[in-house]
Amino acid sequence: MIRFPTSLEQALPHASTHDVRAGGTDLQDRRHLGITRRPILDLRDLPGLDQIEPHEGGVRVGALVRLQDLADAEVIRARYPAIAEGAGNLANPQIRAVATIGGNLLQAPRCWYYRHPHQRCLKRGGEACLARGGDHVWHVCFDDGGCAAPHASTMAMILMAYDAEVDVAGGPPRAVEALYQTGGDPTRDHALEPGALLTHARLPAPWSSERAAYLRATGRARAEWPLVEVVARLRLDSSGVIADARVAAGAVANAPLRLRAVEAQLVGKPALEATFEQAARFASEGARPLPQTGYKLELLRVSVVDALTRAAERSPTAVAPPPEPTPPEPAPPKGSARKAARAANKAADKAANKAANKRAGPPSARTPSTPSNEPAAKAPGGSQ
Repeated sequence: MIRFPTSLEQALPHASTHDVRAGGTDLQDRRHLGITRRPILDLRDLPGLDQIEPHEGGVRVGALVRLQDLADAEVIRARYPAIAEGAGNLANPQIRAVATIGGNLLQAPRCWYYRHPHQRCLKRGGEACLARGGDHVWHVCFDDGGCAAPHASTMAMILMAYDAEVDVAGGPPRAVEALYQTGGDPTRDHALEPGALLTHARLPAPWSSERAAYLRATGRARAEWPLVEVVARLRLDSSGVIADARVAAGAVANAPLRLRAVEAQLVGKPALEATFEQAARFASEGARPLPQTGYKLELLRVSVVDALTRAAERSPTAVAPPPEPTPPEPAPPKGSARKAARAANKAADKAANKAANKRAGPPSARTPSTPSNEPAAKAPGGSQ
C-alpha cells in the first residue's frame, strides 16, 4: 500500500507505521533486499518542501529538494560552496536527480552485513555486529563498541559544519549534530522521534571573510562511497589569521564527526600549510580503529590538510542575504493565450498595411486599379 498525503496533517498519523519515501533511492534498495516490507508513505505531494528560500539572513532548504538542484542553486554555490561541492559529487547524476536532502540525512548505513537479506546484525536486532568478525575494511576508525558501520550521510557532515538546524513536524527543531545523538542505541540511524517528519534544514548566514571546501577520498573517481570525507570552513581576519574554524569528517564513525581538536589548533594561527599540518595531527584524537581500518587515520590526516589548504586558497564567499524570490506571473486564463496571439497577429497586419500605404504616397498620387479592357486614367501631371 502506498499513501500520497497532500499535507503534513495527513502524513503524520502514518509516519510511525509506514516507510517514509522522499526520493526513494535508499528505501527502494532496502525493500528490494527484503529488509523492510512496511507500507509506503510517499511525501512527493507535500507542498513547499521542495523549495530553497531566504530565512533570517540565511537559507532554508526543504526536505524534498533534490541533491542536484541543491548543488546547482546559485545561492548555495555563492554562499555555501562546500554544500554545493558535496551535493554535486554524491553518487552519480541519475541518483542526484532523484535523491533528496531529507532522505540523505536520514538514510540507513551501507554495511553489507546490515543489507544482507539473510543476516541479522546488531542494527537489525541481532546479538552482535557481524562486521567486527568479518570484512570491515570500509567501516569505522572511531569505534564506540556498537555498530561498526560508518554513517552514510555526506550532507549531515557538511550541514553540521555549517551549524545548521533542522525543523521537524511532530518534534522540536534541533541542531544537525543533535539529530544523530541516539544514546548508543545501535538499532537507530538518527534521533528523530517515532512518527515525526523532517521538513527543512536551516542554514545561518555564512561568516564574513569565510572560505570553505569539501573533499572526499574514494577508491575510484565516480559513483563511489567515500573512504574518508572532510569539510573545512575558515574565517580569516585582515592579517590572514584564522578567527574561526569548523572541520568535520564523514565515513569514519557511526555518526558525523566534528573535529573540535583540529579546530582548536587552528584558531589564532596564520592560514599557512604548516598550521594545517600541525592541526591535522589532532584529527585522529579519540580514534579506535578496527583491525582493517587503521589506514583511515592517515587518510583522514592528509584529507584534513588538503581540505584546509583548498579552503584557504579560495576567495571569500558571499555574505549578503539572497534576494527575495520574485513571485511567479499569474497563469493566464484558459484560452487567453490563443486570443492574445490572434490579437497580436491582427495588430501586426494592421501595422503592415499602414506602412504600405505610407510608402505608396497620398491617395491622389496613387493609380487606381482598372479592368484590363479599359485604359487606365493618367495621374494628373504625370505619365502612365
